[in-house]
Amino acid sequence: MALDSKIPHGPISDKWTNYKDHINLVNPANKRNLDIIIVGTGLAGGSAAATLAELGYNVKAFCFQDSPRRAHSIAAQGGINAAKNYKGDGDSVYRLFYDTVKGGDYRAREANVHRLAEVSANIIDQCVAQGVPLAREYGGLLDNRSFGGTLVSRTFYAQGQTGQQLLLGAYSAMNRQIGRGKVKMYNRHEMLDIVIVNGKARGIIARNLITGEIERHSAHAVVVGSGGYGNVFFLSTNAMGSNATAAWKIHKKGAFFANPCYTQIHPTCIPVSGDHQSKLTLMSESLRNDGRIWVPAKLEDAQAIREGKKKATDLSEAERDYFLERRYPAFGNLVPRDVASRAAKERCDAGFGVNKTGEAVYLDFAAAIKRYGTEEAFVKGLDANDAALVTKLGAEIVKSKYGNLFQMYYKIVDEDPYTTPMMIYPAVHYTMGGTWVDYNLMTTIPGCFSIGESNFSDHGANRLGASALMQGLADGYFVLPYTIGDYLAPDIKMGEISTDLPEFVEAEKAVKDQIDRFINNKGTHSVDYFHKKLGKIMWDKVGMARNAKGLTEAIEEIAALREEFYKDVKVPGSANEFNQELEKATRVADFLELGELFAKDALHRNESCGGHFREEYQTEEGEALRDDENFAYVAAWEYKGKPSDAVLHKEPLVYENIKLVQRSYK
Repeated sequence: MALDSKIPHGPISDKWTNYKDHINLVNPANKRNLDIIIVGTGLAGGSAAATLAELGYNVKAFCFQDSPRRAHSIAAQGGINAAKNYKGDGDSVYRLFYDTVKGGDYRAREANVHRLAEVSANIIDQCVAQGVPLAREYGGLLDNRSFGGTLVSRTFYAQGQTGQQLLLGAYSAMNRQIGRGKVKMYNRHEMLDIVIVNGKARGIIARNLITGEIERHSAHAVVVGSGGYGNVFFLSTNAMGSNATAAWKIHKKGAFFANPCYTQIHPTCIPVSGDHQSKLTLMSESLRNDGRIWVPAKLEDAQAIREGKKKATDLSEAERDYFLERRYPAFGNLVPRDVASRAAKERCDAGFGVNKTGEAVYLDFAAAIKRYGTEEAFVKGLDANDAALVTKLGAEIVKSKYGNLFQMYYKIVDEDPYTTPMMIYPAVHYTMGGTWVDYNLMTTIPGCFSIGESNFSDHGANRLGASALMQGLADGYFVLPYTIGDYLAPDIKMGEISTDLPEFVEAEKAVKDQIDRFINNKGTHSVDYFHKKLGKIMWDKVGMARNAKGLTEAIEEIAALREEFYKDVKVPGSANEFNQELEKATRVADFLELGELFAKDALHRNESCGGHFREEYQTEEGEALRDDENFAYVAAWEYKGKPSDAVLHKEPLVYENIKLVQRSYK
């Protein structure tokens, strides 16, 4: 099957406008006769549900949480990008487009990224109109801050709760449509299969997680907005319930899966403390605006800190190595996440780690507190030479910007980050790979769309901070409402789709058979036992750095683990009740397949780019070494029964507006 990205012709700045001018539309009277299923109600799914219902479509929205307000989008902290140039520092649509493609190490589709940059400004206006309390400057204008990989301030924020506030905005818009009866909300429901009728997506099979009932739901189109697959590593910054099941089920029914090896390791997370942990905690990248990252300059000092003989505050400036500022003076602490993560790992691997495990670096706010305090003292006409006063004033400024993040760190680590540097270490965070979609956000299954983190389209091999929220809301508010109408226009006379069709019966039976298999399996190990083993394989051999030997071993080990899982997993309880172990079993079964494809994708890509770092392919300075001649393409995998048999399809990446150069942040 040849991939057709359906990118419009013409100059890149005109593509989206010309596309909208010439697509098919569905008039308001006909929208009332069309049903759309949306799986996932985070920023992408929630904004899509609200907008499509507002337009007049009948929307059925599904989430496995008890409320859409608990979608993992709520955990996003630092901000959302938009090219509004509020700071007058040279930002523009093109600059945002360029930074996003460069940040993704030139492995993103140009047309999609430019469209994202174009609609970004509309997102902020939409959210302000909803009442989202974005931070404001003294004069009342919206405030911005910088994020990694850019030389401008374009990140709008709500202290460290940006995701929560944006999600509440989308939820309020969706709630209005629930009240009008245009959105039918199915909380505590999990999609376990997609139903395809005559080659088109026409519904899903879902499990009611409270009663265990298996349900059939039909629609004229299915939209998957279920997030990413970072929990394939077991330990990640994702919510524990975040999973890949919806995306993987459509993959097994014909949706190609693109670039699974492109996974982001976030540099600013609270380090692992022990085997008891079930997830990791993100500390927002926004902290790198004011926090300086360092390790001791001498091995003996690092050793003394690990042994508890010294503290971070005992070391003078001369005894500290601000390694990001040293290696990347142009961007300093605001290099992209993949660069910062590898640099931290390199320092810790060299023996300079500062916690008991040797896997942590410092994030220090002392300089920012002094800088802000001094400025505030001058503004208020106070003594700027009074160290105690300056510290007090500076801490108040930092608290106003990051207070909830500092509070969260204190509660978890039991150390005061205002007086002692935070300890951070990279952790699995975001997945740039996902289901392949064309310019319309439609997968290779007609009528099945994928939005937000569940698709691959906008971030290439590495996502710049604050761009996830931008993509999710862009897809839901401003892109999908146009593209899905173009697809649905021929279906206006079709009428309601029956769930008694044989395709629904067959899909329901397949779901029940898998559930029965788990319930009746007489194994000896829990689901978490296998998930943790998978996570260890993934982190050790498919994590921050990869090589051919480790990837080959990982593929074999995951396949063997999957076989053991089906033979020896124990799922207590019954199918017809609230059963969280059964929920986890169906999800881990999918992770055990996705993990193998992940490693296979990483093995075939003989280059380093963005978050995909192959040890065999690096510059003399240890940076990612791309191979544009052989690997400037999207790797889209077609399911053929098992991951080892997946067939590779290539979508060439054509760069007409950006020159391909070796990425540098020095």
